[in-house]
Amino acid sequence: MADSRTAPVIEALDAAVYVIPTDAPEADGTLAWSRTTLVLVTARAGGHQGIGWTYAAAAAASMVTGVLAGAATGHSALDVPGAAEAMARSLRNAGRRGAGGMALSAADIALWDLKARMLGLPLASLLGQARASVPVYGSGGFTTYDEQQTRAQLSGWVAGEGIPRVKIKIGESWGGDVRRDLDRVALARSVIGPDTELYVDANGGYRAGQAIRVGRQLADLGVTWYEEPVSSDDLAGLAAIRRQVTPDVAAGEYSSTLADSAALIDAGAVDCLQLDVTRCGGITEFLRGAALAAAHNLEVSAHCAPALHAGVGTAIPNLRHVEYFHDHQRIEQLLFDGTLSPRGGSLTPDLTAPGLGLTLRQADAEQFRQR
Repeated sequence: MADSRTAPVIEALDAAVYVIPTDAPEADGTLAWSRTTLVLVTARAGGHQGIGWTYAAAAAASMVTGVLAGAATGHSALDVPGAAEAMARSLRNAGRRGAGGMALSAADIALWDLKARMLGLPLASLLGQARASVPVYGSGGFTTYDEQQTRAQLSGWVAGEGIPRVKIKIGESWGGDVRRDLDRVALARSVIGPDTELYVDANGGYRAGQAIRVGRQLADLGVTWYEEPVSSDDLAGLAAIRRQVTPDVAAGEYSSTLADSAALIDAGAVDCLQLDVTRCGGITEFLRGAALAAAHNLEVSAHCAPALHAGVGTAIPNLRHVEYFHDHQRIEQLLFDGTLSPRGGSLTPDLTAPGLGLTLRQADAEQFRQR
C-alpha cells in the first residue's frame, strides 16, 4: 500500500455547476425557491478521481478553481487533512463563511473520495465504522404544500418506506401564520399516527417569546424536535427557548467553522448539534465537530445531502440521524448511480463500492449543467 511519500499528488480540482428545478414550488418559514444549485468538485491524482459537492450558489465553483485548487495541488492525495488545512488558510481574505466555506466543503469531500478510491476502500471503511448504518428521518412538508401533497409525502415515508420519523416546515411568513403552522402539525400527526416521531423546522422564523409559546403547543401534539425556532445566530434566544420547551432544540446547519459549533454548545443553545458536511468544511471538519459535540455529551444530526452523509455518518458514535431531505435525495437520485434506499428508516453504505460509492451519470446531468 502506498504511503504519503510515494502516493500521487493532487493534480487538479475542477468544478461544475448544475441547476435542477424542483418538482413543485417549495418554501419554508423564511425562504421560497423553485430550483436548487449543486456545485460538483472533481479531484484528480495519478489517474484517479474523486467527487464531492455542495448545495450552494454558482459562485462556489469560482472559489474552487480560483482559490482552493492552487492551495491543494501538490499535496499528497493521501494527506487529506494537510490539503484541507492549506485550502482553509487560502480563504483568509476570500472569506471562509458562505460560498468559500461551501467550496471548501465540496473540495474536502472530493479529496476523501479520491483517497478512498485510490486505496480501493469504501469511505465508510476508510474512516472506520462505529455502526453499520445510519438512521434517517423524512424531511419536507414545505409550507407551499396543500393537504393532499402533505399527506402523500408523509404517508410515502412512513407507510411506504417504513421511516419512523418525519419533519415538516413551520414558521410560515416569518412567524406570521402560527395558526396554519399548528394546523399543519396536527395534520401531520393525524397522517403518521401516534407512534411515528414528529419533527418541525421553523428556519429561524419566530421571535424568541413567540417560539416558546408555540413550542408548548407543539409538545401537546407530540413534537420532539424543534429546529431553529429562532435564527441560529441568536444564541441567547435558542438557549432561552431550550430551557422552556419540551421538544429538543436543534441548530447548527449553517456552521461553517468548528468555532461556530463551539459557540452553539458553549451557549447551551442546543440539545442536538446539527452539522452539514457540505457547509461545515467537509468530512474533515464534520469528524471534528462530532468529536466536539461528544466531548459535551451531545449527539449530532447530519443536515440534508443524505448521499454524502451516509458514509461519514457510520463513523460517528454520537450520531442521532441523517436528514433525508426531499429536494436533495431527489437530485441525488437524478444525477448519481449508487444512491441508497431509506427503506426501514436507515441508510446502509455499500461496502463493495470504493469511495462514496457514487458515480455521476454524465448524460443525465448534462441537461442541468450551467458551467
